[in-house]
Amino acid sequence: MINVGLYYNVKIGHEKEFEDTFNKVISSLKEMKIGFVDGKLYRAVQTSNANTTEYMIYSVWDGADAFRKFTTSEAFKNTTHYGNTIIEGKPFHRIFGDVQE
Repeated sequence: MINVGLYYNVKIGHEKEFEDTFNKVISSLKEMKIGFVDGKLYRAVQTSNANTTEYMIYSVWDGADAFRKFTTSEAFKNTTHYGNTIIEGKPFHRIFGDVQE
């Protein structure tokens, strides 16, 4: 299992849109059965930029291969293409593995 943190700066006024899209994507990922286990959305309590709201998506995957397959899928490309209209800057992600494994 791996954990992935995906970080986004969402333009002010698009927060609800981003949150709604997140919920749709999570539902789709669970239906696809591609190694996605679960995901949660977090919003920064304080932000350093008055023009954006910072978000982190915390997701759990069966393994790095499952996550990589998702990031090369058409569904991921469609989501990121759409996201370019409401996100400022380039989002990034970090992959973590369990220390005990």
